[in-house]
Amino acid sequence: MNRELKLNPNKLVAFLGKPAKEFTKADIVEYITENGIRMVNFMYPAGDGRLKTLNFVINNADYLDTILTCGERVDGSSLFSFIEAGSSDLYVVPRFSTAFHDPFAEIPTISMLCSFFNKDGEPLASAPRYTLLKALAAFEEVTGMQFEAMGELEYYVIAPDEGLFPATDQRGYHESAPYAKFNEFRTECMAYIAQAGGKIKYGHSEVGNFSIDGMIYEQNEIEFLPVAAEDAADQLVIAKWIIRNLAYRYGYDITFAPKITAGKAGSGLHIHMRIVKDGKNMMLDGGVLSDTARRAIAGMMELAPSITAFGNTNPTSYFRLVPHQEAPTNVCWGDRNRSVLVRVPLGWTAKSDMCHIANPLEKLSEYDTSQKQTVEMRSPDGSADVYELIAGLVVACRYGFELDNALDIAQRTYVNVNIHQRENASKLEGLAQLPDSCAASADALERQRALYEARGVFSPAMIDGILKSLRAFDDRTLREDIGNDREQMLQLVHKYFHCG
Repeated sequence: MNRELKLNPNKLVAFLGKPAKEFTKADIVEYITENGIRMVNFMYPAGDGRLKTLNFVINNADYLDTILTCGERVDGSSLFSFIEAGSSDLYVVPRFSTAFHDPFAEIPTISMLCSFFNKDGEPLASAPRYTLLKALAAFEEVTGMQFEAMGELEYYVIAPDEGLFPATDQRGYHESAPYAKFNEFRTECMAYIAQAGGKIKYGHSEVGNFSIDGMIYEQNEIEFLPVAAEDAADQLVIAKWIIRNLAYRYGYDITFAPKITAGKAGSGLHIHMRIVKDGKNMMLDGGVLSDTARRAIAGMMELAPSITAFGNTNPTSYFRLVPHQEAPTNVCWGDRNRSVLVRVPLGWTAKSDMCHIANPLEKLSEYDTSQKQTVEMRSPDGSADVYELIAGLVVACRYGFELDNALDIAQRTYVNVNIHQRENASKLEGLAQLPDSCAASADALERQRALYEARGVFSPAMIDGILKSLRAFDDRTLREDIGNDREQMLQLVHKYFHCG
């Protein structure tokens, strides 16, 4: 057996000796038979972004074959607001490549993500994941390249404050124990996510760390590796499900909410992207950012106001998107600059061999570091439906290749300074601003909806549903009305605490 597969944390990959992408129905049956599996779970994200679960007990071999082949019926109107109760039946059919051994089930269980199909057996046009697949197909058709992504999943762990080794307020970045209290919880989450197929880059404690009313709030982050964009979205929804379930076991509370209280760091869901062709990262050209990357960035600059409709979906989102909080407020991009909307992080483009310098006994490396370069969209947060969000980003990046003046747009929106410093006020004045409410985001999406609906990517029904949901918050002046009122802020946070 290939050593890499044998060491894979996904138990099915290790047992079957093949990558998850190659799993067949026969493989799933073999694992179930040989490992005493008694239950099968179908899981699928609904309109609220959370995974739903349908349980099956394995009655016999014929029944197992039936559910794996045919899937099952579900009530679509209870899952998605855009589906009418009068014609609501949908099919959910498991995708074998997503199978994992459920780490929380007392009865041995295999769980799998599912795809939605309509009454005619066709993929549901408005299903979020299918929308992402359509966006990716259109991107490849236009550019001849593939789109990869990964997320930075930030969240707060909330538990009783024992008063021991208090962390420095708002200085929790990469803190170690005992000042960081939940490092072991995070690493256990990471192990379970990896067992479920997640490709994790690393985990660490984040900036946010404070106490309120005898409870400690500690911010953490788990960051993933770039993979095919549809897999990146799958991994994020499974990761959130795992983090919440493990927290429930420990008696902790978890929130991915974009804002906790006034003056404290909110949680984002930064999305990194790279464009590849024949396995080669196209984001660099001769060690500098390529025109390919600049065109993609230009598309995001043009569609930035409406991307918030997918990535910032409840009123607390817009209390995070304020100046001086390391969250973007203006439509611009730059290198290694956390005040911008799209950041080009360090990409190992230096010519020195840092490994050799740090370890003189090592020979000079021939490692190709160009694969590591990404660009990062910093506005989204944990309220997002990750499939819709990444689909929107794919559309925006594709649009950059359809614009004749994309490179001019990229040049015009580039900044290399902190735009919130007083001496850079003139630069700030020339930049467009992000929406400041769900209502304003809905307006932006209404104006730009044709670009998302082009090539049949986003269905009109999906756009209508998103607009209706955003406008229902009636929050056009909410940020101004609440200001820094801590009590009103906490009431709002509590209302949307378990978003996404």
